[in-house]
Amino acid sequence: MITTPLLGDIPGVAHGFFGREGGISQGLYSSLNCGFGSGDRPELVAENRARAAAGVGLAPECLVSCYQIHSPTVVEVDRPWPREQNPRADAMVTNRRGVALGILTADCAPVLFAETRGGVIGAAHAGWRGAVAGVLEATLDGMERLGAERGRIHAAIGPAIAQPSYEVGPEFPAPFLDEDPENARFFLPAPRAAHFLFDLGGYVEARLRAAGVAAVDRIAADTAAEEDRFFSYRRTCLKGEKEYGREISIIALAA
Repeated sequence: MITTPLLGDIPGVAHGFFGREGGISQGLYSSLNCGFGSGDRPELVAENRARAAAGVGLAPECLVSCYQIHSPTVVEVDRPWPREQNPRADAMVTNRRGVALGILTADCAPVLFAETRGGVIGAAHAGWRGAVAGVLEATLDGMERLGAERGRIHAAIGPAIAQPSYEVGPEFPAPFLDEDPENARFFLPAPRAAHFLFDLGGYVEARLRAAGVAAVDRIAADTAAEEDRFFSYRRTCLKGEKEYGREISIIALAA
């Protein structure tokens, strides 16, 4: 489990960015696969999620996640829901204690949020589509509706695919450059002609800072390159494998 003092020093807030170690799944899913959407055995995923929930001091039934669709949709959590009722969304906010918000990733950027007074938290799944669509800003808006002040919100960006591993095609930069020509700074030439290397973490960080949060931290990692530590959709595709696990990032207000 990876933590950051930016969130860890906030009273009453527990969090963790979990990699692939410490679980019971086997093979391609070895070992802390927390994604029910994978082809892994559900009972193994349930145990892995229970272990992750325990890592932030809560029971497994306190952990909620969404059916993530790369959208800017945010849901307010007032109580845990059963897995069968997972909403189609990519971010959650809450001011309820004893609720753990979980974001599943396998290269996209998980972002955990907490207001420094410890009363409101949020979590977002920030792939490039969701980030461009405004999921980060929507999460901040949701926290404000629960009483948070944006100038008191800290945001931590968890392990994600890093720029050296994120090659994209010639058409990819267009929506970023249409949004702001300054976004060209998040692209470097790739070894292949007319291709680029995209800095997802840098883009997410820039949007958070522009949105007015008090502080941002970014975990140094590359999910695609660090096979023993993280699951990765990109790496799975490059290796010709058909399935992959998902890591989970969790934030909670202690009960």
